Amino acid sequence: MPPADDYDVVVIGAGPAGLSAALNLVRARRRVLLVDANRPRNAATLRSHGFLTRDGVSPLELRKLGREEVEAYPEATVTQAVVDDVHADAGGWVVSGAWRGTPVAARGAAVVVATGLRESFPSLPSLRAYYGTSVHSCVECDAYEKAGQPLALIGETDDLAERALVLAAWTDDLVVFTNGVGRLSEDDRARLHAAGVAVEDRAIADLEGGRDGLTGVRLVDGVVVPRVAGFVRPRWHVDLDFLDTRLDHDEDGFVVVDRHGRTGVPGLYAVGDVTPPGPEQLIVAAGAGAVTAAAVHRDLVRGLRPARDAVQ
Repeated sequence: MPPADDYDVVVIGAGPAGLSAALNLVRARRRVLLVDANRPRNAATLRSHGFLTRDGVSPLELRKLGREEVEAYPEATVTQAVVDDVHADAGGWVVSGAWRGTPVAARGAAVVVATGLRESFPSLPSLRAYYGTSVHSCVECDAYEKAGQPLALIGETDDLAERALVLAAWTDDLVVFTNGVGRLSEDDRARLHAAGVAVEDRAIADLEGGRDGLTGVRLVDGVVVPRVAGFVRPRWHVDLDFLDTRLDHDEDGFVVVDRHGRTGVPGLYAVGDVTPPGPEQLIVAAGAGAVTAAAVHRDLVRGLRPARDAVQ
C-alpha cells in the first residue's frame, strides 16, 4: 500500500449527502478527498423529484452535476474506489481501498461516512423489471406521478399500515399486499379499513405486465389483482464492515448520530441513508450533508482530539 495522502476530511460516498458535505467543506477551504464506489441504489430510477430547481432530473445526472461542481474546486480530490478499511492511527483516520486492483489510501483528520445503504426486496421474479418505472420505494418521491391510479403497496415488514395511510393521500384505490409475511395488528387493520385501504394477505406469485408497465399482482392461487403501479417496502441494511471502530446503532441497524451528524467517536461522522431514516428524498440528504459539513468544519477549528486517543 502506498503512503497515505493527507487531507482535512475524507468523505466516503458520493450520493447527495456525500456530495453536499464535500462541496460545503471545500468551500470552507478544507482539503477534501471524496471516495465513491459508484454503486447508487437508485440507479434504476429514471426521474427524481422534489429537488428544488432539479425536479424530474435523473438521479445519475444529479450525481454527475454534483461531482463536477465538487471537482471544480482546487481543494477537492475525487476518486473511485471501494473502501475496505477505515481505522484510527496517531495522525488521524486512515482510509484504504482499491479500484480495479489499484490501491487507494488516504489519511484525514475527520471522516464522513455517506455510503448509503443496501436494500432487499420481497422475492418476486419480475419485481426488478418494473422497479424504477411502475414500482417505486419512496412515496414522497414518486407518488405524485401515480396519483389517482389503482396502486399496490407490497412489503413483508410490520410497518405497512403507516406507509399505506401516507400513500392513501394520493389514491383512493390502494391494496396492501403482505405476501403472507408482513403482520398487521387489529388496530392497523381497523385504521386501514376506515381509510378505504384493502388488505391482501395471500402470498404473491409475481407481478404481471408488459412493456407499457404493471397490470396486476398475481397471487399464488392464480388470482390477479389489477394494479397499474405500486410501491414496495424494502428491508434496509447498513453495511459498514470496513469500519474497525464500534459505533452506536439503533434497533434497525442505523448509525446513531446527533442532529449534526456526529457519531459517538470524535472525528467520525455519518450522514444520509446510513443514519435513522426520515423522508427518503434526495434534497433531504443533501441538506443533511450541508449540516454535517458545518459541524466538521467547526470541530476542526476547535481542534479534534487525535482519532487514536478517541477510540481507545
